[in-house]
Amino acid sequence: MAAPTRLDTLQPVELADGVEIKLRVAGPAVRSTAWLIDLLIFCAGVFALLLFLNLFVAQWIGFEMSQGFTALVLFVSVWFYNVFFEASRWGRTPGQKAMKIRVVSLTGGPVTVSQAVLRNFLRVIDFMPFMYLTGFLACLFTRRFQRLGDLVAGTVMVYADPPPVTLNQTQIHAERRAPPVVLTREEQAALLQFIERAPHWSDERRVELANVVEPLTQSIGHEGLSRLCGMALWLQEPEKKDSFTRLKV
Repeated sequence: MAAPTRLDTLQPVELADGVEIKLRVAGPAVRSTAWLIDLLIFCAGVFALLLFLNLFVAQWIGFEMSQGFTALVLFVSVWFYNVFFEASRWGRTPGQKAMKIRVVSLTGGPVTVSQAVLRNFLRVIDFMPFMYLTGFLACLFTRRFQRLGDLVAGTVMVYADPPPVTLNQTQIHAERRAPPVVLTREEQAALLQFIERAPHWSDERRVELANVVEPLTQSIGHEGLSRLCGMALWLQEPEKKDSFTRLKV
């Protein structure tokens, strides 16, 4: 049975002391939007700065000195724009703030200066060969949507203010049934986690996740969801005799 974790952005992280925390990771779409906002802000800031240097500062220190100073300012700005904001007390760039996301370490805490430097300096590799193609592919193939810079620095992009969860409880007429095949311990744990967390998802998301295991339920849509809930109930109490249960999820 395929694990549905790729469709759920709530990712568990086990800390060194055994405590498990859950991070609501941000996907490539929201990260790309934040990057575009930062790019616009950066370009506007650099344009204003260059205008100031060429119109005013060049008259005091000379044109050649002004050009050298401009190159130095551009170098520092390009490499340390994200580092400055992510390692500061704000903890996120203006674009990330606009999209309500932030970078944190894998422990859920704020990033250190060394982590901010490492993840942002590796943008050069994530950018290659064209417009963050490497970083985008890395995000798609990692469970926590991490680009290479995140993987090396041990960071992850999460929602700073998780969207409110709308509880859309519905009653499902589930028939308690044993799975048609023997499930591994991991698959049983995934099924039990599904029924535990299902009340926190919309009805559409529950059906979407149930459709993933269509080979197990032999059905899709609400019928597949009902069968999946019935198997989870059987795993919880395999000895119970009643066959039908109205389950609130």
